[in-house]
Amino acid sequence: MAKVYFYYAAMNAGKSTVLLQSSYNYRERGMRTLLFIPAIDTRFGTGRIESRIGLRSGAISLTATDNILKRVRTEHTTSKVSCVLVDEAQFLSPEQVWQLTDVADTLDIPVLCYGLRTDFQGKLFPGSATLLGIADDFTELKTICHCGRKATMNLRVDKQGHAVKEGAQVEIGGNDRYVAMCRRHFKDALAGAPVSIQHGTGAHSNPTIPSENT
Repeated sequence: MAKVYFYYAAMNAGKSTVLLQSSYNYRERGMRTLLFIPAIDTRFGTGRIESRIGLRSGAISLTATDNILKRVRTEHTTSKVSCVLVDEAQFLSPEQVWQLTDVADTLDIPVLCYGLRTDFQGKLFPGSATLLGIADDFTELKTICHCGRKATMNLRVDKQGHAVKEGAQVEIGGNDRYVAMCRRHFKDALAGAPVSIQHGTGAHSNPTIPSENT
């Protein structure tokens, strides 16, 4: 029986890197994968998955009303699909998460979802909340706070580097808008403590992961 897996983490834990590596491992063995990403994430263009270390691939763009089960069933009928992978799964609707369970339960295709657990206020995203409720397997991908502790929170900052306490749950941005922190320093930042923002500046060659979605 196929399962639904949820790999969750704070910002900058390498979720997209792990997803792309998993897809590559399947395809290296001659197995077909389908990559999905919510259409709301346009940081790298529509239907694109890119990691901080430079890996990238095309993906199927999902709107909030798309039926994932129908799309996968159509693709699977045309050519066998061995694995479905979803990036930024926190942006899925609860209905789409249930559709992913149908992919596993009725089509017997494993589903690997990668995303954030909570937003900048420490609240669960609807997609993540549903995954935590009904997925079969959970794995936390770890990153660290500037203090060296495990980072579990996602702090949103303004252009001056100050913590943002209010606003829309979804605001697409890169490393300059969010900082992964441990809970202690997350609370300190919300209370007005200075925020330390340090991001890597190394250049990448942006290798492309082979994908039919490119």
